Amino acid sequence: MRIVKHRITVATTAPIEIIDLTPRVRDWLATTGVADGLLTVTTLHTTARLNVNEREERLQRDMVTFLKRLVPRDGDYLHNLDTVDGRDNAHSHLLGLFMSSTESIPVAGGQMVLGDWQAIFFVELDGPRERRTIELQVLGA
Repeated sequence: MRIVKHRITVATTAPIEIIDLTPRVRDWLATTGVADGLLTVTTLHTTARLNVNEREERLQRDMVTFLKRLVPRDGDYLHNLDTVDGRDNAHSHLLGLFMSSTESIPVAGGQMVLGDWQAIFFVELDGPRERRTIELQVLGA
């Protein structure tokens, strides 16, 4: 059994943004030599999440619209009255309640086991940000 780790970073340009990480994760996984195991993808941020979903441009736009409607930025949130870092981002933390910071994906034959339409998305909830960090870890042989 081996454990291989890697860190990737992304920059975001919008308040809510969905970025497909699948090609970057797939390319890194190919370098690990792991044929069978479990891949864990984790974001290190409380106002960003990960999600496995369908990669289709119009659906991604629908997802952003849905998130903006679900928890409006201009809500009356106590967190925004005295912020830790000067960002009025309570809405971002609240949106994070509905998603995970980690995705686990099986690896078989050196490939991620994903459905035909599935992709791994980084979901920015408090952008834009110059640097967001995602940790990758694969456990296997």
